Amino acid sequence: MNFLDGSLFPENQEKLVITAAPYGPEWMPSDFLEDIAVSMDEQVQKAVDCYNAGASVLHVHVREVDGKGSKRLSQFNELLARLRVAVPEMLLQVGGSISFAPESDGEAAKWLSDDTRHMLAELSPKPDQVTVTVNTVQMNIVEQMEPADIAGTSLADPATYTAYREMIVPAGPAWVEEHVRRLTAAGLQSAFQFYNINSFETVERMIRRGAYRGPLVMNWVAIGGGMDAPNIYNLANFLRATPDGAVLTLESSMRNVLPINMMAIAMGLHVRCGIEDNLWTQDRKAKMSTVRQIEQLVRLSHEFGREVASGIEAKRICKIGVFYDSIEETLAKNGFAPNRESPNPPMAHQKAA
Repeated sequence: MNFLDGSLFPENQEKLVITAAPYGPEWMPSDFLEDIAVSMDEQVQKAVDCYNAGASVLHVHVREVDGKGSKRLSQFNELLARLRVAVPEMLLQVGGSISFAPESDGEAAKWLSDDTRHMLAELSPKPDQVTVTVNTVQMNIVEQMEPADIAGTSLADPATYTAYREMIVPAGPAWVEEHVRRLTAAGLQSAFQFYNINSFETVERMIRRGAYRGPLVMNWVAIGGGMDAPNIYNLANFLRATPDGAVLTLESSMRNVLPINMMAIAMGLHVRCGIEDNLWTQDRKAKMSTVRQIEQLVRLSHEFGREVASGIEAKRICKIGVFYDSIEETLAKNGFAPNRESPNPPMAHQKAA
């Protein structure tokens, strides 16, 4: 991104888009009884509370009645239908890691099959976005957690801890391209989850070869454990590659969430918070609900002089429903340099279908 003179002034920045991740499928309800929604009514109310607090994007997972993360698309369809009524202006983003939880104690945290994950393109009613992971990578979500972060929670159980420590994101080239193709055909936006610069570069190449023709809307996921560590050097390296037309949200874990989000607010980027990412106040003297985390970011953004986006404004900023007709238009709209004229065209399998 080009941080020109005045780019840190709020009048030269888009309004802040706050993504709420209130469902926290890695936790069990007993980990935060006061805040983890279990029944369908409670999950809908949680979305309403997040929207009223200032969040304009809802990162959607679903729980079964036993409190475990749901792997049933029918449950997602039911929740999405109710959310469209309860929070009609909110941007709904379904988490592509719908199996982000072990089925039983001590079982490995396995993602669903490729074919099942592709069915996210067939959700009804449609969400606005589905998150897309890029390149198979270790997803050790506990690597940067401190013992006090998980003390007394289900993640402190050795078998559960090991399951999440050993988790791997399956996202090979063929799956990513097919998944993006299906989402685009269904009119759903791919919300890319970038764990480091190489996953970003893979999508840039997909754009340059015509495999993706849409806005570059993405999260920099800095949680360590196979992904970038949340520090200024990794962030600066990522930002240098990010074109000005992209929409970038910063995401981190536990007590790194607030400082990373403060950087995002100051720089004109966007933020994500919620119990899926963090359970604690910065002094770790108390657990902090998703709504309280949203309210904190709203207050901080106002201190910076930056207004917070409504749901309608978030959809405009994220270019929901926008797709492009050509490689050249996609590159230009996202702020990339055009493709180099070359006597060597892309290989057949690299061309858009």
